[in-house]
Amino acid sequence: MKRTLQHMTATLAAILAAASLVASVGNAQPVMTPYVKSSLVQVDVYDRVDGSALTIYDRNGRHYIVGVPGHEYAVRIRNCTGARVLVVTSVDGVNVISGDTAAPDQSGYVLEPWASVEIAGWRKSLARTAAFYFTDLGDSYAARTGRPQNVGVIGVAVFQERQKRIARREYDYREPLPQKKSQADAGAMNERAEAQAVPPAGPAASADAPRQNTDELASMGKLGTGHGRSEESRVSVVQFERASSSPAEVVSIQYDRRDNLLAMGIIPQPTPHIARREPNPFPGMRFVPNP
Repeated sequence: MKRTLQHMTATLAAILAAASLVASVGNAQPVMTPYVKSSLVQVDVYDRVDGSALTIYDRNGRHYIVGVPGHEYAVRIRNCTGARVLVVTSVDGVNVISGDTAAPDQSGYVLEPWASVEIAGWRKSLARTAAFYFTDLGDSYAARTGRPQNVGVIGVAVFQERQKRIARREYDYREPLPQKKSQADAGAMNERAEAQAVPPAGPAASADAPRQNTDELASMGKLGTGHGRSEESRVSVVQFERASSSPAEVVSIQYDRRDNLLAMGIIPQPTPHIARREPNPFPGMRFVPNP
């Protein structure tokens, strides 16, 4: 009987210890890092006004940054592998290249091995972008195009490239060599590629689309990303065959005002500094004032 009680006591102690461990994990303080690192890419958000990477607060597996209203920013993505990857990037649930409601199977940026890209705005053409900047929800591009539901998040879906098979071919050297394409044909192919890379904005991406429930969300003081000044940003069209239909990794970073993240408990509340003062046993002692 004594052995049974000891066993029950040990079991109860183990259960209590496990419960205590779960509680401590749930209330764990956030970890502050300069970037999010996965097995394929490294992602950070760069404040273009302050000239520094924003601190990332890692809380229970989720990543958060503080956005300052009016500050322009850029999403920086680095390829951490020796092979090409495709990064389909979204801001506020909108594809940064096409302006469509974001989905992983859409257009993205191709990164060469160990290379990086700085995405500083909504792509308007192969030569220009409209700068990202933190702003009130009602002024955000997503809200202005009728899609305020996912404001406050940056997403990167990473795809690996399908390896090309090397096939052997028996050549008949008596056959004539293929003729080079004319310059006009090459130009026509480039024009078709450009048209496919940046499709014309549809009704979902129109800046004149009606806003949906924007006033209710704006009353919360939530932060969004605006459609800012036009900048030069040149890219070219390349071919990329995905190794799978689903992304190998997805990196997500949420952003909001500092006050909102403090209220949510994402950022630890600062501890007030209380200056120590020795108590005075006769605090009312004074001298005779002038008449």
